[in-house]
Amino acid sequence: MNKCWIKEPEEHDFPAALDYLELVYPLDKAKQAVERLKKSKTITKKAKDILRAAMLPLLPNNNIHVSENLKKVKKGKKLSPILLVRGDDKLIIADGYHRVCAIYYLSEDLEIPCRLVSL
Repeated sequence: MNKCWIKEPEEHDFPAALDYLELVYPLDKAKQAVERLKKSKTITKKAKDILRAAMLPLLPNNNIHVSENLKKVKKGKKLSPILLVRGDDKLIIADGYHRVCAIYYLSEDLEIPCRLVSL
């Protein structure tokens, strides 16, 4: 696994994912997705593929959260894996969009640890 990532998502990542997912799904379905994310194994996917599958734009590197994540990596601090949900017609980045964008600026081919579940 890449040296700029911690092994497991941080505990605060799951409530953040729920906050986002309950905007996309009914609360019970969003909670179910988060519970599945907690139990799933961490895998890796390339930054470019995550953004393409999610159909999201690359945020500018001067976005405050993207630049903070870039600074962390350059200082040797590790980032938390991202949380992904396979939606009906696209991938949903439930938590970690800014981290994906930051890593993309380092190299679009870098592998990003993530948890991925389908609903």
